[in-house]
Amino acid sequence: MQITTLPSGLRVITQPLASTAAVTVLVLVKAGSRFETPQRSGLSHFLEHMFFKGGEKFRNTKEVSEAIDAIGGEFNAFTGKEYAGYFVKLAANHAEIAYDVLSDMLVNATFPAEEIEKERGVILEEYNMYQDTPMYQVGWDFERLMFGDQPMGWDQIGTKENISSFPREEFVKYKKELYTPDNTVVAVAGNCNHEEVVKQVEKYFQFANNQKAFDWKPLEEFTAENPVKIQNKKTEQGHLVLGVRGVAAEDARFWTQRLLAVILGGNMSSRMFLSVREAQGLCYYIRTDTDDYTDAGIVSTAAGVDLKRLPEAVKAIRAEYEKLAKAGIDAAELTRGKEFLKGKLTLRLEDSEEYAHFLGKQHLLYAKQNSIEDVFAKIEAVKVEDIQKLAAEIFQAKNYRLACIGPFGEMEAELRKLLE
Repeated sequence: MQITTLPSGLRVITQPLASTAAVTVLVLVKAGSRFETPQRSGLSHFLEHMFFKGGEKFRNTKEVSEAIDAIGGEFNAFTGKEYAGYFVKLAANHAEIAYDVLSDMLVNATFPAEEIEKERGVILEEYNMYQDTPMYQVGWDFERLMFGDQPMGWDQIGTKENISSFPREEFVKYKKELYTPDNTVVAVAGNCNHEEVVKQVEKYFQFANNQKAFDWKPLEEFTAENPVKIQNKKTEQGHLVLGVRGVAAEDARFWTQRLLAVILGGNMSSRMFLSVREAQGLCYYIRTDTDDYTDAGIVSTAAGVDLKRLPEAVKAIRAEYEKLAKAGIDAAELTRGKEFLKGKLTLRLEDSEEYAHFLGKQHLLYAKQNSIEDVFAKIEAVKVEDIQKLAAEIFQAKNYRLACIGPFGEMEAELRKLLE
């Protein structure tokens, strides 16, 4: 891995991968939904859509997409809480096209007023899709329980009112404030040469302004008055998320937390799957995972359950949490968890897109960066007692939060008792 910081402040990171003839060019910008106010909620995501509407050279969606389709490339973008990303994956001999297209859409975006109006309808339908998909919505309800009424607790897609009313000048202003070289990383992985990448980035990424206008506000401490959120909706299956606040991504115990989640519910041989699904037959899907942010973390289990057995499922999930906290794990279980996690990371990093993301995210967000070898060493260093110690710290009654979606009526009081 090599990194060059240009005079503008733009960071360029490369990772050659000898096994591929392809390359991924990924642009990450620290401009996620954490930067929003109530009036701007949803703007980061809407702006992501608008960058595909064209710039000075590729003037509309057709020209942008045809440039990548013509050489068989893949093209996409995403908006998270802490950053947004834009990438092209293509054959290495066409790499210059990726720099040309990505720079034009991000640096020279024109935001045509008529295209903004068209895209409102698209995003409103995306909003409706999420509202009609309980597996998505229950996760957002759970985040609100975790973080409250602040950007970390809001849905990235925003509100219908905002989506329907953002004026063109808001897109222009937000881009000027945050899409700056000092707030951006270009990460390239695959069949690439560092000096050539730097040359192309210098040629194409010519920003008009160099310094971001502001950073996100610190996360405010929040404790929900009611630890249970039920959204009553006609569904054939109940959807729930039960979890707790965990440690942040830069915490020394981060990989302990990731292993804890794997052991609890990260695969088909995990405790949740074997106990809650296989032994008790309480659910179809069940998974324990982590949400990882620079200053916060979550450990949670999501499940789709029989409507009549929701309280039973909540009890069963909590029982697995507390069994781990009290009795811990054995060495064999920890070894399996470590090998599973390292194996999954290895498979992911076979993909140039994933490798570019792995490197770019660290350099964009974190004070200290780790190589994949560093990560594997941190995983190997986790001990049996580390897992139990962290579990005992986070899996306490006062920390539990539960979000549910389904036709549950007056079940809230019963569910609240299960968290006491």
